[in-house]
Amino acid sequence: MNTMYDTLLQLPLFQGMGRMDFSSILGKVKLHFVKYKAGDVIVKKGTLCEQLIFVVSGEITTCTPAVEGGRTLYTFSEHFDAPYVVEVQALLGLNTVYASTYTAASTVSVFIVSKDFVMKELGKHPIFRLNYMNLLSSRSQSLYGRLWRTCPDDMEGRIRCFILSHVEQASGQKRIKIKMVQLARILNDTRQNVSKALNAMQLEGLLTLHRGEIVVPDVSKLRY
Repeated sequence: MNTMYDTLLQLPLFQGMGRMDFSSILGKVKLHFVKYKAGDVIVKKGTLCEQLIFVVSGEITTCTPAVEGGRTLYTFSEHFDAPYVVEVQALLGLNTVYASTYTAASTVSVFIVSKDFVMKELGKHPIFRLNYMNLLSSRSQSLYGRLWRTCPDDMEGRIRCFILSHVEQASGQKRIKIKMVQLARILNDTRQNVSKALNAMQLEGLLTLHRGEIVVPDVSKLRY
């Protein structure tokens, strides 16, 4: 039990909460733990968000599509290690559906809390409210900062800017499934110039190119 408590108290929205308060919370809700094996879908894009999903252990992969006119132009994927909260921003607001699909990349254990319990019980605790607001504020500030970031003029810099504009976590591996011609259209340049820059970045060890896919081993190396 102590190990479980310690693990749960490390989750982003419970950090700083005392054991007595946390015990009181757990006494009011039935613990809903779910395990997934590698490859299992945890939640799909477009699903209504009616709960908070806490990743307690394991690694997950997110996949977010860029859609235009009902057609997927490209997808962007990231890896996240526990502890992690799945789209805390989707619980409230005008658009309460998940923006991405989340898949287990290893054996994963999640702890699920219903929206009703979040609003009626967890919201009563100041530390939980503060953690929740901090997560939302940090995400909002990060996204707002990107709006004012100036991209370099050279093609390699514009590619870096394009990739970094999509990341949630500014470290780790990222995968972009995109055709070269589509990337050239987005960057408003020729396919030849984009291909030349990507191959130069591959020689630098910044990324690897596959058919219809760009893999970035460590996105932190793309910062400019």
